[in-house]
Amino acid sequence: MTTVYDVPPADLINAVAEELKASGKITPPAWAAYVKTGVHTEMPPSNADWWYVRCASVLRHVYVDGPVGVSRLRTHYGGKTKNRVVTGRTVKGSGSIIREALQQLEKAGYVKKQKDGRHITPEGQAFLDNIAHKVKMRLVEKIPELARY
Repeated sequence: MTTVYDVPPADLINAVAEELKASGKITPPAWAAYVKTGVHTEMPPSNADWWYVRCASVLRHVYVDGPVGVSRLRTHYGGKTKNRVVTGRTVKGSGSIIREALQQLEKAGYVKKQKDGRHITPEGQAFLDNIAHKVKMRLVEKIPELARY
């Protein structure tokens, strides 16, 4: 049985983002085209499908690190400010983006909210594990030595 831990995160997140976009359960908000992802960034994301990638990444983090809340995810998606004179400091990422992504994932049935934070549902776990299996099979086709792992 293949799980999220058995495949590279970047490959998994890209595959999950494609699946979320194709399913139609996740839709970017109207403001997503104009917003930055945090105070530490200067420009909005250049990827047109960045909303699906962020939702896929949030879903993976809930799976791996759950239960998690918005504040803990803001810390993960934060970065360092780039001030010119003063040394940069670490700041948190946008809470609105993470909150909206979690709410959409809840409506899709992949995440549930409880008292101690957001948890992955059995449907969400099965969704991620199935995509992880597909990603692993694609990797095995490219590199046959990975089949024994």
